[in-house]
Amino acid sequence: MKAYPNTDVPAADVPGSPGAKIAWVIGKNVEAPNFAMRIISLEPGAATEYHNHAWEHEVYILQGTGIVVDKDGETTIAPEMCVYVEPDEIHNFRNTGDTLMKFICVVPWPDES
Repeated sequence: MKAYPNTDVPAADVPGSPGAKIAWVIGKNVEAPNFAMRIISLEPGAATEYHNHAWEHEVYILQGTGIVVDKDGETTIAPEMCVYVEPDEIHNFRNTGDTLMKFICVVPWPDES
């Protein structure tokens, strides 16, 4: 078992998404064999790229308010909400509030964690 503050893992800028940072808090750092957990931060007005990929996301909103966008439109998100993004579903997350938005995102363990 490994227990540590998430702040021990540095966050990096997200390429193509100004104002977005990502910290791979569980992944290669603890030799996780199946899943990676990331904490993503979005400054006010920032968004992730509108994109898709072959794997699912499980997301839990920690703080801030925003929207998640898919091909059918926008859904408002706020603390303590969950979001499931299906494999190959085009999506993005956008901070529509005036404070930092943070969320946990769990994905199958990719090579870049």
